[in-house]
Parts: sequence; structure tokens; C-alpha cells
Amino acid sequence: MSILDESIARLDGTPGTLRDLTAGQPALLVNVASKCGLTPQYAKLEQLEKDYADNGFTVVGFPCNQFNGQEPGSADEIAQFCSATYGVTFPLSEKVEVNGAGRHPIYRALIGDGADIEWNFAKFLIDADGNVVARFGSRTEPDAPEVVTAIQQVIA
Repeated sequence: MSILDESIARLDGTPGTLRDLTAGQPALLVNVASKCGLTPQYAKLEQLEKDYADNGFTVVGFPCNQFNGQEPGSADEIAQFCSATYGVTFPLSEKVEVNGAGRHPIYRALIGDGADIEWNFAKFLIDADGNVVARFGSRTEPDAPEVVTAIQQVIA
């Protein structure tokens, strides 16, 4: 089974799979939070979505409340915040855990034998088949040259 076939609901509760969220195209998967010092990265993630959507690429946000309770809101509150504050148009999943015993299966597959997620806004670039192409830390900005280059290579 591919990571793309893992079940995950959209933020609004609509059931589906990761393939539904990515539309079967390369994607940057990011654990997000609304009350974090890194939350302004939403603007740059949205810009990536706008810049590369026509090339068969998307960003997918995974709200996570595991890091100092920085994503405490309900699904409606998260959606409203993302839309009103950053104009987010990319898909958001239901709230998930990315570390520990409750780690969502998508994150189990992303991490494999690697290190736990260190904080909000960790980034995984996957290809259209769901293979992890690159992993970027929380403090790596979405528009950093290494992120943009990796995206351009995976959509080429």
C-alpha cells in the first residue's frame, strides 16, 4: 500500500485518502499550527501553492496540537484563521499527531526510521507516487532555495 492510500479526513471532516488531498501529484506536506512563532510560514506556503499549482503541485497542511498546544482550535476555527489571515487555498487535513504512540499512519510512513518531528512546520516533499523526496526542518522557510529547487526537480 502506498502512503497515498492512507486514510485521512479533510479539515471539514470529509473522509478520504492522502491521494485525495494531493490530487495524486507531488506535494509538500507540512504539520501546521495557528499560534506558533512560525505561523507566518502559511503565507509562503500559499505562495508556493499559487506558483506551482499549474505545474501539478500542491501543499497540504496537517494541523497538529502536539507542540505546546499551538493548534488548540476547532476545525472551523482553524479554517477561518487560515482563510482570513493568510488566504490559504491549499488543502488542510483533520488535526493529527505527528509523534508518539498516536502518530498518524501518514507520518509513520513519512518518518520511517528517521527522527521525530521537532516542531511545527516540518516539511516533507513527496513525488506523485508518494515517495519522500526531501525533508526540511521547521525553520527552513518554504521559499528557501533548497525547497524551491527540490520542488522544481520533482515537478520537472
